[in-house]
Amino acid sequence: MSTSPSGALREVAGLFLKLGLIAFGGPAAHIAMMEEECVVRRRWVSRQHFLDLVGATNLIPGPNSTEMAMHLGYERAGWRGLVVAGVCFILPAALITGLLGWLYVRFGNVPEMAPLLQGIKPAVLAVILGAVWRIGRQAVRGVRLAVIGLAVAGATGAGLNEVLALLGGGVLGMFWLRIAPTPERSAAGSGGLALWPSLKDSLGVALGTGGAGAAAGVSLGKLFLFFLKVGAVLYGSGYVLVAFLEGGLVQDYGWLTQAQLLDAVAIGQFTPGPVLTTATFIGYVIAGWPGAVAATAGIFLPSFLFVGVLNPLIPKLRASRWLSAFLDAVNVSAVALMAVVIVELGRATLLSWPAWAIALTAAVATLRFRVNAAWLVLGGALAGWLLALWA
Repeated sequence: MSTSPSGALREVAGLFLKLGLIAFGGPAAHIAMMEEECVVRRRWVSRQHFLDLVGATNLIPGPNSTEMAMHLGYERAGWRGLVVAGVCFILPAALITGLLGWLYVRFGNVPEMAPLLQGIKPAVLAVILGAVWRIGRQAVRGVRLAVIGLAVAGATGAGLNEVLALLGGGVLGMFWLRIAPTPERSAAGSGGLALWPSLKDSLGVALGTGGAGAAAGVSLGKLFLFFLKVGAVLYGSGYVLVAFLEGGLVQDYGWLTQAQLLDAVAIGQFTPGPVLTTATFIGYVIAGWPGAVAATAGIFLPSFLFVGVLNPLIPKLRASRWLSAFLDAVNVSAVALMAVVIVELGRATLLSWPAWAIALTAAVATLRFRVNAAWLVLGGALAGWLLALWA
């Protein structure tokens, strides 16, 4: 029995509001929940078509689990379903993260929060390190890709804009790997599209909060455009988002401090839903609720446009050997950006033996035992609290 258009739209809204509230664990977990709901339970799409949609999301910039929500909404209820699914999946996380921003601005400097953050920050470093290790082993497929990664890391460390570094690495790889193919290139090309989901699925760190009143008087238009640019070019994982934010908000504009960005990374681990609702929190910290709305709209708007406009072109893009080489190079460039971020944030975090102890313990937990990022952060918070009691 068929469902009416309004009934299908209500189904889409109900499902993705629920997932937006309970989808912890990063995009891999989000997509697994969507597969269970939309393929197994509701049978909106076949498993093969679901896998095709997963592949499509990994060929365009943006948060792949959010884009998957939009794809599935479109499959169930057309263009209106695309919009409703995306908004409903984003909204719960945005509201939670905005509330955390309000609490952080109001109470963030009180001593009671400081011990928790001091324990969480080293744990977050270990989470990023674990992602870089896992992704890097798959991304660096031969000497040429390694050279591209080192070049991107060196250029970024020397001050080149992260967006230009990422896209520059992709373009370099597209020509170098495609024009002079070798057995090394062949291996990379065959795994490029399979690798891309693993890179984006490592999106486990949800940035949340910054600091109180770091940039009074910031233009809402400038804030919107900054996050619009990030949303339009964000290939890679949520850890690459850290690099963009550190380079733009901390280094270029001075809207946040290094310590505030670390607070953002740490607190955001506790929120469900899309990682990019980081923008909601940071927007609130910088310019209150209008800033939260401007930043959220800016960072997610490109995803709606990409899914709606580019999806019909996906089969042709996937068949392109040039695009495959571009994605291989973007993968390794993203890993390079993440490595630079670890160095920068480590300098600001590992200032005492407890911080080193927490970071090393968390690193062993994630690298050896693959402990979920949320548990690592909770453990770091507990360690920080216990250390404060014993001090």
